[in-house]
Amino acid sequence: MCELFALSSKISTNVNFSLNIFARHGSVGGRTVDGWGLAFYDGRDVRLYKEPEPAGQSDWLSFIEQRKQLSSLVLSHIRRATQGGISLSNTQPFMRELGGQAHVFAHNGNLAGIGQRMAGRWKRFQPIGQTDSEIAFCILLEALSPLWAGGAVPSVAARRSVIQGLAAEFRELGPANFIYADGDALFAHGHRRIQQDGMITPPGLFWLVRTCGASDELAPASGVRIGIGDTPQALMLFASVPLTDEAWNPLQEGELIAVREGLRIYDPDMP
Repeated sequence: MCELFALSSKISTNVNFSLNIFARHGSVGGRTVDGWGLAFYDGRDVRLYKEPEPAGQSDWLSFIEQRKQLSSLVLSHIRRATQGGISLSNTQPFMRELGGQAHVFAHNGNLAGIGQRMAGRWKRFQPIGQTDSEIAFCILLEALSPLWAGGAVPSVAARRSVIQGLAAEFRELGPANFIYADGDALFAHGHRRIQQDGMITPPGLFWLVRTCGASDELAPASGVRIGIGDTPQALMLFASVPLTDEAWNPLQEGELIAVREGLRIYDPDMP
């Protein structure tokens, strides 16, 4: 299955990837990488890099590392194709505009028959490629559109309600782990994934909180390096499998977590 990673932080930080290492971390049977993508939020917009080929063959990663791109909201996806051919249009993360904000989505799993079973649930937002993941994203944005129509950022509670309801429908079709950001908050949903024993069971995502300064080598063995520096920092990380030997927390089956500036949003009524 695919690999997901997301970071939310209080202070913008430098995140670099060795994606060929990251792709092997937690993979079952060393399957071929069919594409990769990185999304770095920069204000209301996003620097999106993605290619429909193995990361080890890409010159883009050297370019990204040399730029030392700073961001407080980062999403990454390593693709192992299940639906749709190997092409740029089928490579995640996907990005669309809604309410004057850049929205980014990446999914891990296989939502069998979503195009037929949820036909007619997307109108304004149309898929460019052929993946189940992009259809799910279009359906999600269509459902969220009324909340963004007023010109202001809707409450987390309202957004969470819509996302949680759709996530439950997605789970009926297959593994539905996803990370979704709208420029204000990051939402992570855990379900099931292929485990090392080959069984499809929970957990599908893990999370970790860091709230203090640390070294520039947060998780080098997993292919992810995060430059934290000396300033006290709040970080929340999500990954398909734990990236370090620390005590990562598994998301429960069907659990949805909302995060802003590196801190989990517990109060459903928080704006």
